[in-house]
Parts: sequence; C-alpha cells; structure tokens
Amino acid sequence: MEMVPGTPFGVVHLDVAPVTSGLAIGALVAGVASVLVSLLVICFGVAFVDEGGAWASGAFAALAVLAGLAAVVAGLLGQRQIRRSTAPSAVRFTGRGLAVAGISCGAVGALLSLVGLGLALLLALT
Repeated sequence: MEMVPGTPFGVVHLDVAPVTSGLAIGALVAGVASVLVSLLVICFGVAFVDEGGAWASGAFAALAVLAGLAAVVAGLLGQRQIRRSTAPSAVRFTGRGLAVAGISCGAVGALLSLVGLGLALLLALT
C-alpha cells in the first residue's frame, strides 16, 4: 500500500485475475463446427452421388465456409483483444492458443468443404 503524501490515506492497486477471451472461445467453437460440417460435405457428396448428394453437399459447404470465415475473423479479433496492453487494474485477457486453434480449424474446415464440394461435383458430372 502506497501512502498519498500529505494525507493519512493509502492507495491500493488490486490485481484483477485474467479472463479468457470470449472471442477466442467463439473462434474455436466455430472452427470445430466448420470442420465437422465439412465432413458432412464430403460424406453427402461421395455416399449419395446418385441421389442428388451434390445439392446437399453444396448447402453444407456454404454453411461450413461461413462458419470457417467466422472462426478466422473471431480468432483474429480475439488475438487483437489479447495483445492489447491494459492498465494494471484493468481486465487482462488470455486465450491466445484458443484463438490460434480457432483460426486454424476455421481455415481447414473451409478448405475441406470446398475440396469436398469439388469432389461431389466431379463425381456427379461423371
């Protein structure tokens, strides 16, 4: 405790516990969802090629790409939130690894869904 000069009062700086960034958690959830939905894209495109699997594959591919892009954007915003310097008594954010994992999973999920859609269209045309 530091005493304020000329007064009987002191100044106390309280430590605030770090908080996991909600953006980083959201990025990871959206990234994992993108990967899981991209697996549906591949399954529908390959397994149901004669029953219009390319249409279902396209619908799920759009969902997987949107979720992947959301994961990348949320992960980048989460990293910026974590990197930002704060005053000693302000809330500090953690979760850099979650943000990186969300960005990675989102990019992989979007890429897998586009590859799966291409495979589904290729199989439907042959």
